[in-house]
Amino acid sequence: MQENITIMASILNEYISKQWGVLEYKNELRSLIQKYNTLTHRNLFIYAADFNKGRRGIDVSLMQDDFYTIQDILRESDKKQIDVYLETPGGSGEAAEEIAKFLHKKFDEVNFIIAGEAKSAGTILALSGDNIYMCDTGSLGPIDAQIKIGRSVVSAYDYKEWIEEKRKEAATTGRLNPFDAIMIAQISPGEIYGVTNSLDFAKILVQDWLVKYKFKSWKITQSSRKPVTKEMKQQRAAEIADYLCKHTAWKTHGRSLKIDDLKELLQIENIDDTPALANIVYRIKTIIRLIFDSSTDYKLYFWDDFHLARTASVANANMPITSIPSKNQQIEQAVLTITCPKCGKKHEIQGYFDITSDAIKRLKLPTNNKVQDNDVLICDGFGCGFHIDLKPIKNQIETQAKKKVTFK
Repeated sequence: MQENITIMASILNEYISKQWGVLEYKNELRSLIQKYNTLTHRNLFIYAADFNKGRRGIDVSLMQDDFYTIQDILRESDKKQIDVYLETPGGSGEAAEEIAKFLHKKFDEVNFIIAGEAKSAGTILALSGDNIYMCDTGSLGPIDAQIKIGRSVVSAYDYKEWIEEKRKEAATTGRLNPFDAIMIAQISPGEIYGVTNSLDFAKILVQDWLVKYKFKSWKITQSSRKPVTKEMKQQRAAEIADYLCKHTAWKTHGRSLKIDDLKELLQIENIDDTPALANIVYRIKTIIRLIFDSSTDYKLYFWDDFHLARTASVANANMPITSIPSKNQQIEQAVLTITCPKCGKKHEIQGYFDITSDAIKRLKLPTNNKVQDNDVLICDGFGCGFHIDLKPIKNQIETQAKKKVTFK
């Protein structure tokens, strides 16, 4: 494991020394996908979410919209096999089910590559694979879907355990502290029923998928060399589902389960056993991290030459629109202040309405030379270089003003 950490650090230093921007990183990711495909003779799809932005309040969870996006990207593919590189903190079990059903209907073989974290619903999804390939740095987690309670998203298991703990406390002491009493009073029977269903739903999905996909080629037992029956597959699947749902053993919903924690129950291919493949996968993991760290992207979808990123907005679109005189004409503009999420530097940019980039230059209107023609602002804070995607705020302004806007 320590050796792999050293390799990752070496790869990270190599890329940082190139002083690339986010566009170069994305080009490198495309190149690495091609190298992976050539080496394995398989086809890699990348779905990755930025955990750090998730901790800052952006919803990076696996959701139904991800299913629609993945379906749109892959619908027309004529490939027969897919390897899904998966990094996600988890999210909707229903979305995981939809994605798994689509992938298995579309492709003859569906595998999952785990080099980072694929937690909760991500683990559920990975267990639908025909094969699971993991690095020593990869981790799955205890399974249960995350559910929305009020304004928060929580582990269904942890929520149910908290309720049970408060019930026992009330039965023992005859009272609860005022805060817990208020919280308990707001919980409806239907909500508790929904939590229980979410837990059962996760276990049933995992059991069904393991028998149908992961165990489909399991014909002979490893130790006694006996023929494997359907009942034996179902029993092993139930053991694995119970093991991954045993949160009292893992202590926390966010616990990382490494390949050594799982190899006794699941046959998982260790990517590190193939150095050439491991080098490519570690580079993919590093480049994804660098893309997230140097941009407002918080989700990435890459397949062949196609890529899509979801980006976070960094400014308020409710800016007043003013007019400025220029050569006997009035030009409408909105002035925005953009704060770099990385270094905190404030940037002032102009948005000009119903006028082209060439016209802005010809009229010599005020501009910010850090704004690129692809609607990206490159922060020039000391040692920063963060790429701020302006497209989300551009879409908000155009929707609000019902006019096209050009940032400069």
